[in-house]
Amino acid sequence: MHNISQHITEILKLIGENPNREGLQRTPERVTKAYAHLFQGYNLDPQKLITTFEGENYDEMIITRNIEFYSMCEHHMLPFFGTVTIGYIPNDKIIGISKMPRLVEVFSRRLQNQERMTDQIADAMIKYLNPKGVGVVATAKHLCMMSRGIEKQGASVMTSALRGIFKTKQDTRSEFLSLAYQK
Repeated sequence: MHNISQHITEILKLIGENPNREGLQRTPERVTKAYAHLFQGYNLDPQKLITTFEGENYDEMIITRNIEFYSMCEHHMLPFFGTVTIGYIPNDKIIGISKMPRLVEVFSRRLQNQERMTDQIADAMIKYLNPKGVGVVATAKHLCMMSRGIEKQGASVMTSALRGIFKTKQDTRSEFLSLAYQK
């Protein structure tokens, strides 16, 4: 990431700024540090973050709601942010409750589009937990829609990914979606 600073200096020049003026002298270094944090998901292995426990025959839906996330749009490199709700029905194992928010971090801290991020979270839950079913709903505001282009401040985007019985059983799907969208 050390080369990023040099490129940020060049970008500042290209947009007509003076990278040597007081307020911008350390900007390339700050952007480099910010990018290291914003894109840390590339260095995280979801499998190493997952902790599972015996489910003790628990066979009802488990939902974690309102997991905040921040990501960067791959099309404009502008932020999008919001919340994710993850629900699953265990097969024989349950996941540590802090691990669902950690999965969100793995996939949101990359250049992303919301649809892919939603799918990646659901697919990771299936791969590492093997539940009977998984549902993921993400709701986000996109600065690329808010600050440029159509400039609609109140618009939000909702995406969902359903796997297993969350997709195949209508009553399970309905229960999850009603709980996920509930205020």
